[in-house]
Amino acid sequence: MTQEPALGVSRSATGRRWVWREGDARTGMAIAQRTELPELLGRLLAGRGVVPEQVATFLEPTLRALLPDPSVLIDMDRAAERLARAVRAGELVAVFGDYDVDGACAGALMVRALRALGCQVAHYVPHRLQEGYGPNPAAIAGLCDRGATLIVCVDCGIAAHQALAAAEGRADVIVLDHHKAEGVPPPVAAVVNPNRLDCPSGLRQLCAAGVAFLACVALHRQLRRAGFFASGAEPPLLDLLDLVALATVCDVMPLTGLNRALVTQGLKVLARRERAGLAALLEVGQMRDRPGTHTLGFLIGPRINAAGRIDEPDLGLRLLLCDDPIEARAMAERLDAVNRRRQEVEAEVLTAAFEQAEAQLRAGHAVLLVQGEGWHPGVVGIVAGRIKERFNRPTCVAGVAEGLAKGSGRSVPGLDLGAAVISARQAGLLESGGGHAMAAGFSYRTERQAALHAFLNERLAAATELPGAADLVVEGSLTVKAATCELAQQVERLGPFGSGNEEPIFVLSRARVVRADRVGKEGNTIRAFLEGEGGGRLKAICFRAKEGPLAETLLSRDRRPLHLCGQLRAERWNDQVSVCLHVVDAAPAA
Repeated sequence: MTQEPALGVSRSATGRRWVWREGDARTGMAIAQRTELPELLGRLLAGRGVVPEQVATFLEPTLRALLPDPSVLIDMDRAAERLARAVRAGELVAVFGDYDVDGACAGALMVRALRALGCQVAHYVPHRLQEGYGPNPAAIAGLCDRGATLIVCVDCGIAAHQALAAAEGRADVIVLDHHKAEGVPPPVAAVVNPNRLDCPSGLRQLCAAGVAFLACVALHRQLRRAGFFASGAEPPLLDLLDLVALATVCDVMPLTGLNRALVTQGLKVLARRERAGLAALLEVGQMRDRPGTHTLGFLIGPRINAAGRIDEPDLGLRLLLCDDPIEARAMAERLDAVNRRRQEVEAEVLTAAFEQAEAQLRAGHAVLLVQGEGWHPGVVGIVAGRIKERFNRPTCVAGVAEGLAKGSGRSVPGLDLGAAVISARQAGLLESGGGHAMAAGFSYRTERQAALHAFLNERLAAATELPGAADLVVEGSLTVKAATCELAQQVERLGPFGSGNEEPIFVLSRARVVRADRVGKEGNTIRAFLEGEGGGRLKAICFRAKEGPLAETLLSRDRRPLHLCGQLRAERWNDQVSVCLHVVDAAPAA
């Protein structure tokens, strides 16, 4: 049975249907009664599948309650034992990372944790254009030449059988990864990956930095049992959680269960601004408020990612390892400049990619696979995400050079793109490929593009049943008068928000825009003031509103009543708290 659209909105300014989040009203009422929480908060918790017994842990997620025994991960005990041996013997350990945020954070976490234990540690990040993703034989052999007797691969390595063989007889290898695995893992000292086919841990939603953190917990336990800390203090592992939080949010891992605790506690660490590199990025981004998941995903993450995309691959990692505030500020400013250059490159690719995607959508393709000569491989993932958002289809975008296309894909909930890409590689359609459910990387010869497209269309055929724009799920209807600061602060308690725990969207019924103007350097943000039919006034803001129907609706001077969808947020400035609606959609009120 098709659900009736919320407030009758079947096609909004952004082309979406509004639907109510399904939840058990009786459970919501039970939560409110048992916990003495407001009824609205009870309903929001019930809509997230929370039952009364879980409310305390959900609202106050702690590692004490949610951290598992690291040994539930297959090979973790072997990894901890080998790492402990390296620490006790003073071996040179090399950490081989990846150039994205998760790779940089996992790499920085392992380097810092091992150095705090007295280890000699080198680090290496491959160049995206010259070496590609993951370990390669030359790089692994080079680390052995430098004297490394243990190589720890973070956020990569699960499929690098040939490359890791270059260390055989020269150095042991530990893999700490989270990407989808296939077949037998590499024959190395330990392969810790919750997505190994034989791993029973149930921790498949961890990012690589989360896996690395659990490895450090296991390592400390191993050393503690051996009496290693008897003569000195044990380094605090909780201080590394800002890195885990950043990686978890930027790798779009679900903010449920253990991840929820890791991010909650990590944000507390970040708020102290004790890590010079992250503090410098907050300053460069002019972040004055207490950091949240939006800070991680939209302010810090893109700047760290930018270096690996189009500049020095290890600049983000080096920033996270930097302890000198002056040096960190210089690196943060370089990353900021690189990010601006990345935005320019991205804009050039985006226009042409959108044109191809629209044509494919009209032709009935389930998956959008677009490519272009000279498109920079460092921005194709971002472009894929933008196309996926607009058209609600799994999207793959590739840059072509000398007949080889290198690309990245993004998917929609319920359709496993990583598995489809792995299958395409196994079918001989890709030169390389892998990933997880929501994202994947790949390369192919351009002459195979049509066959690859047909294969992906078949594997992800269910995408043809998706609407042209994803439904907008709303969780409550408010009047302008009811959108108070107190209500916004109650909603805050459900955070941290992100994948798997989306920030609640409310619809403000029959509001009028009494004033609206463009603000910001580029004029891409609209600030508005709303008035309700039953009274009350409310500030609203809409980002990424340079053009389009939503911007036109908000800037219209006809003052007709509108239904407005958005997040209700408590904003703090100079110890003052105010309420603001962050608008995501609008529709004329009937």
